[in-house]
Amino acid sequence: MKEYTVIFERGKHSWGAYVPDLPVCAAVAETREEVEKLIREAIELHIEDLRQSGEPIPEPAYFAASITVTA
Repeated sequence: MKEYTVIFERGKHSWGAYVPDLPVCAAVAETREEVEKLIREAIELHIEDLRQSGEPIPEPAYFAASITVTA
């Protein structure tokens, strides 16, 4: 099991998600719930493709945190 950081972005009409450790993994959907499902599938498919081609599976290197400041 590996835990990858996923960045979610809310746009005017959709949500996007990408995985910094897996640059080709991205998804777009109308809702956050839908984009979460799609990015999970994208990660799983990407890792399976790496395995099938004999390429190494990247170790997670990115981490995210929320920091609250007065604005």
